[in-house]
Amino acid sequence: MTTLSVDQFASLENFGHSLRAPSYLFRPGDAEQISQVFELAKQHALTINLRGAGRSYNDAALNGGGIVLDLTGMNRILDWNPETGILRAEPGVTLQQVWQHVLPDGWWPPVVSGTMFTTLGGCLGMNIHGKNNFKMGMFGEHVLEFTALLPTGEVVTCSPQKDDDLFHAMIGGLGMLGVFTSVTLEMKRIYSGQLDVRAWNVPDLATGLEALLGGAPKNDYIVGWVDTIAGGKGLGRGQLHSANYLPAGADPDPSRTLQVAYQTLPSTFFGLVPKSSLHYFMSPFLNNPGVWAVNTAKYVLGRTRAYRQPHAAFHFLLDYIPDWELAYGRDGLIQHQSFLPKETALDAWTEMLKLSQRRGLPSYLGVTKRHRPDKFLLTHAVDGFSLAMDFKVTRGNRAGLSEMLEEFDQIVLEAGGRFYFAKNSETAPETARRFLGEETIARFREFKKRCDPENLLGSDLYRRVFG
Repeated sequence: MTTLSVDQFASLENFGHSLRAPSYLFRPGDAEQISQVFELAKQHALTINLRGAGRSYNDAALNGGGIVLDLTGMNRILDWNPETGILRAEPGVTLQQVWQHVLPDGWWPPVVSGTMFTTLGGCLGMNIHGKNNFKMGMFGEHVLEFTALLPTGEVVTCSPQKDDDLFHAMIGGLGMLGVFTSVTLEMKRIYSGQLDVRAWNVPDLATGLEALLGGAPKNDYIVGWVDTIAGGKGLGRGQLHSANYLPAGADPDPSRTLQVAYQTLPSTFFGLVPKSSLHYFMSPFLNNPGVWAVNTAKYVLGRTRAYRQPHAAFHFLLDYIPDWELAYGRDGLIQHQSFLPKETALDAWTEMLKLSQRRGLPSYLGVTKRHRPDKFLLTHAVDGFSLAMDFKVTRGNRAGLSEMLEEFDQIVLEAGGRFYFAKNSETAPETARRFLGEETIARFREFKKRCDPENLLGSDLYRRVFG
């Protein structure tokens, strides 16, 4: 029988190590054990939150004083058909497990996040996007079916053809309606383990956004790096990277490049420096002068070039620097990501970049992508762009940083923008109401009442945003 004990009490953190919350931690191995935790929560009047790999930048996987279900133990690939590219797996399976399982047969996940360590449950709960959102949409658009256990004890099976309203509410539903127990996905057929990649500099934000807009229809992937510290005429300068799948016959040795070993980068730089120690070398540069110097060098030395790169290296480069986020120091980092219509993005982000520079709180990493709308209930997508900015948190700047990000939110809202619940840590209920709309929130509450009438499922994020 599942019980509460001091041994299960743990202090959990977000990915950026900037937020912490103590919780009772359980690691179920199947749906029956999840049901037992549901009953335990009812007995003790506690809420339950779901956690996968804990890669969210905010409090999505935290539940202070409550119960957290760590689903990484439910990590079996249940079925794989190399002829159709259809895979069925448990929610704790990571994107790394998926691509390593399907790649040798000539397949790749159609949408991946910037890290391979996210779990399928987390990908569904937050409805992740990738560098190809403009073409392939959200992660949920490639889900053929899922099964989920609701807090009521009901097991539901949903697809775009069966109970599609609940399908589009649970995917992107923050894990607040039920627990995914299996997911069936359709993979993307590929003919090489390499991508054709092109990189080039852009002199300012306007040029970068124009290149994203014009380049998206011509490429399978496109993403931009933004120098968020540069000012003046170079405000928002940076580099773009586009990538395309190789057609059949273009790779002279696909049997080699489609192997997992080919995708795995060395564990050392130059055969000498262990990558596990790189965050120590990065840390001294993560301050305003250091990032200015690194960004300037990156831009000045940047040049137009074309090359071939393994899929994993293009998508998951930071994963090959273990614990890179620790370079930000003991107070960690937070990320602010906004999604803006293509008509208003330039003016809004220009104002935000200038504001951060005036406050002496510039972002240390900026990334832009091209996006399209989708049908999911709690969607963050727009016909436009996203800009993600990483900020270093210190004891001295936390209050000022929080105040500035609230100002960012107002700028984004005035420009018709939206937000992504896996990233921002300061989103207020009023902000959510403005970008989601009262009708959408009311509809989500209807699903909550249907699936979780006793409000067993809760998180720090859910309480912060929805009250």
